[in-house]
Amino acid sequence: MDRQKNNERVPVSKVDEAIKLLQDLKPKERDDISALETVRKLRRYIEKLTSEKYGYTFDEVSEMLQGLGINLSGSRIKTLLAEVKKNTRSKKSQN
Repeated sequence: MDRQKNNERVPVSKVDEAIKLLQDLKPKERDDISALETVRKLRRYIEKLTSEKYGYTFDEVSEMLQGLGINLSGSRIKTLLAEVKKNTRSKKSQN
């Protein structure tokens, strides 16, 4: 294996330019997110629809989401929602 030469030198001005370039970068847009993050973003709407007032089941919510290509079963949505709630509670109790 070739080792990188220790005598390679970089001008200080280029390091300063590199720092500026890297500091100014914005987060990359993601093409997809995890199931947990999806449920976290949809939490308010899922809770509303599955409330007694609206009366939808998690399976019905799942069917609606499948029409958009979000393939999570009703039981998976329910489990992830419980995890989101648990994580939110533990963050609040830490403050």
